[in-house]
Amino acid sequence: MPILRVCLFLACASLLAGCSREPASAPADDVQTQTVASPEEGGAVSRAPMATPAQPTPVAAPVPSPPVAKVPDWSPLELASGQAWIDCRLDYREGDGEPFSTPTRDNLRHLLEPCRDGDVLRLRYRGKIASDFTALVERVTRVADSLGIESRVLDLDSTGGQVEDAIRAGDWIGGNRWTIWVREDSVCHSACVFVLAGGDSRRLAGRVGIHRIIRLSSTATSRTELNTELQAVYATVRGYLERNGASPLLADVMKTVPNRSLRLLTGDELRMYGLDGNNAAQDDLDRVRLLDKCGDDFMRRRDAWVRAFDGRCREQPEVYALNACGLQLRRDFGFPDDDCPAESPLAEFNELPEALPAEMEPPATTTIGEPATAIDAQATAGEPPAGEGQGGDTAAPAG
Repeated sequence: MPILRVCLFLACASLLAGCSREPASAPADDVQTQTVASPEEGGAVSRAPMATPAQPTPVAAPVPSPPVAKVPDWSPLELASGQAWIDCRLDYREGDGEPFSTPTRDNLRHLLEPCRDGDVLRLRYRGKIASDFTALVERVTRVADSLGIESRVLDLDSTGGQVEDAIRAGDWIGGNRWTIWVREDSVCHSACVFVLAGGDSRRLAGRVGIHRIIRLSSTATSRTELNTELQAVYATVRGYLERNGASPLLADVMKTVPNRSLRLLTGDELRMYGLDGNNAAQDDLDRVRLLDKCGDDFMRRRDAWVRAFDGRCREQPEVYALNACGLQLRRDFGFPDDDCPAESPLAEFNELPEALPAEMEPPATTTIGEPATAIDAQATAGEPPAGEGQGGDTAAPAG
């Protein structure tokens, strides 16, 4: 009997020791960060005043009303937050086009008139995200609409700025069919990420970085009050990301990065958060329309092109090389389509066959040892091709 008690005691002691032992810690992710000298100079800054919450009162259900078109604002404007250029070419190695600082209607019409022949414009912007940037994108869009220029590329280089202005610009971009580039010589940090979320298609070679939103012009006197204000800002950010096809989880990741640091997102993270490649929300919207307009075969080839692009071209280190790789692939899949050229991948290049010189073109095979004809046959059958596979942000108080 004593021996049995001793055995039971030793067994219980061993079991308790096993329960109390701490699990081995998982290896830390290889997260890249860098220091930000002054987050207020770029960053993600929020300045919007917080609305005083009203007591809820029972009201009748609102009667839906048709959306009211925004009245164009052509009041005098000087770009103070950055520099801008307009170019009708897409090969940025030849330059950024005509610089300008006064985006008046007449000036923009003069700059964009030559872009009608190629049906494409490239707006290069380098600077902070602020209200003048938002006005710039809106004005260029309106003039492009009046001239019938359907393809628009925003060639962006920004360390961030005002969160609310970035959201307004992103919503406008999302409703007006813009492609966004971040070239290998450029960055998109902090509030710039919200602009990136709005693009129909994003092609990235420069670094994209995030950190906490800085709450300026706050009336908070305690951590609790400041947290309440920030929660309202982050709720706005999450709603914006969701309606533009990006992951609202990005807002939670931002909160973990001190605003004097910058977390550089990896290629996998950019795709996971919906910031690279085709915009998921726009893709869903297009699918319904394109199936009816362009047919099942077009959609199968388009989907196969996207998979092939992700598997073959995504790791190209320059935006022009990304474009060249994608253009080679679209020939393999029969694009631009005769019946739906404007809906074909990389449609911005349809009228500019000379935009990418021959030396930029990748080899004629889509995967090693597999000729383009084999890929074309797979696409026709509906099968996927083989081998597919930096700054700060500020938020203004809500008005």
